[in-house]
Amino acid sequence: MEDQKDYRISFFKPTTPFSRTNRNLVIVLVLIWAIGVFGFQILLRIMEKPTPEKTLTVFENVWGGIQSGSASQDEKIEFANSLLMVLGKTTLTAKPDKRAVLDNALSWIVYDLMSGDSLRSSFITEMSDFEKQKAELSDLQDPDYIKAKTSIINRVAPMLGLEAYELKAKLLPHELKSDGLVEFKAENQKKLPGIMSLYLTHNRSALTDTIFLGFPFHYFYTAVFLLIMFVSLCWVYSFKIDKLHQKMGNYDKKPVANN
Repeated sequence: MEDQKDYRISFFKPTTPFSRTNRNLVIVLVLIWAIGVFGFQILLRIMEKPTPEKTLTVFENVWGGIQSGSASQDEKIEFANSLLMVLGKTTLTAKPDKRAVLDNALSWIVYDLMSGDSLRSSFITEMSDFEKQKAELSDLQDPDYIKAKTSIINRVAPMLGLEAYELKAKLLPHELKSDGLVEFKAENQKKLPGIMSLYLTHNRSALTDTIFLGFPFHYFYTAVFLLIMFVSLCWVYSFKIDKLHQKMGNYDKKPVANN
């Protein structure tokens, strides 16, 4: 019985000069790619520094007065606007527990800003009616729904120094809650500073603050440069392998013509 040749090929245990060179080239290019991708992420983590937004500073400046009840009218308005800034963040939509805390704080401060028991009473009624209407709503273009929403915006937005067309003003009908107008719950007061800090503090460094070709450098690097690098590495591999074939004479043999 004739001996059978072993045609199995191992990437890690190459048996020919060509396969060994190919293995080494692949390993080098993969290492370059890995360092370019993961090394940059590690560098970002090393260099990053928690940096608060200006809104967080505003909130922290007025929070003491809000808690003690000594805040001025302007401070209450700044407090309400800082809450709306956080409520406008899309990342908060998946956190109903945190949104509930912010809604309670916003509803309470808006109610507090209103002067006169009759005005406050009518607003509670208006909000309750709007919530019932919203719960039974089948069409977002319903004229009565739009009218009720517009009424709330026109009533509250001027109190907060907002124009009706602003995004923060458009959030008001959806974030104000009738059951949170009268009282800012004690448990929510404890949670609020942590929530504000969470959504208004971002890790930043020179890599994120530097603008390169109109983009933050970290965005350009990950979205553009890494793509160019990957294509370049593919080209280098093809070029090197082609040269390797030529060097080892793999292109010298002429194909056998079929009879």
